[in-house]
Amino acid sequence: MARGLVIKNTGSWYTVLTDEGPTVDCKIKGNFRLRGIRSTNPVAVGDRVEIKTNAEGTAFITEIEDRRNYIIRKSINLSKQSHILAANVDQALLVVTISKPETSTTFIDRFLASAEAYRIPVILVFNKSDLLSEEEQHYQQMMINLYETIGYECRAISAQTGQGIEMLKPQLDGKITLLSGNSGVGKSTLINQLIPGINLRTADISDAHQLGMHTTTFSEMIPFESGWLIDTPGIKGFGTFDMEREELTSYFKEIFEFSKQCRFSDCTHTHEPGCAVLQAVENHYIAQSRYQSYLSMLDDKDENKYREAY
Repeated sequence: MARGLVIKNTGSWYTVLTDEGPTVDCKIKGNFRLRGIRSTNPVAVGDRVEIKTNAEGTAFITEIEDRRNYIIRKSINLSKQSHILAANVDQALLVVTISKPETSTTFIDRFLASAEAYRIPVILVFNKSDLLSEEEQHYQQMMINLYETIGYECRAISAQTGQGIEMLKPQLDGKITLLSGNSGVGKSTLINQLIPGINLRTADISDAHQLGMHTTTFSEMIPFESGWLIDTPGIKGFGTFDMEREELTSYFKEIFEFSKQCRFSDCTHTHEPGCAVLQAVENHYIAQSRYQSYLSMLDDKDENKYREAY
């Protein structure tokens, strides 16, 4: 029996870095399912696990240690399946782009709300800054101002030219950092810049739709300085899980602050009289884009689009 850290997941096999040093490719038993989560991957990159090897020499994961946290997403088209992106992370680095492809504010806000739910700090990294027109640069600065005002750290970089990369490194040193973002935003290029010589495969943007091609097909932990980077597959959409309507407000920092002044304690901030949130949206203290994202997540619950995990 040995203990170790899951550093790679290729679907059917998990690579475990054992505490003794060597890595071992492991399988999981067919009946191995986590309590309370129905997911496509019961074991996630970042999990601490126990492994046993059978008489034939095949290693099996037999136990998962309690997770400090994890971040989970639901694919937009699978009604009941969720996918754990990673477990036991110190922070997340969400890579976004203003154009080629454009990251929607809804996607950003859904990711941020999920990270808030699992108490994972997020750094927003605006990539491809070197490709922006003057108008796009202005829009990017507005976005940065918006999210910094809410309390999120933002960085404008270019993974292609190396702009802003050195400033980013100290924030990742010694931490387990999850890298996420839509397909095509340049995560692989960024990792290639951070870790010279790793040569992750990158893909061209599809000209027809300005969409990214998937290059990473599974999650993997990559050693970086005295920490780890977790590379995850590019995400097209971000469905959220396990969020009660009442909790949702608290995952939007600025909406939560204003909600304390609402007349009714069970205010949904959609129509109620004396709603401080609606007043704040009207007075531009809460950005319209953030409020729309909040409504879209409330809508998930109404229409039961993203059913609860069970």
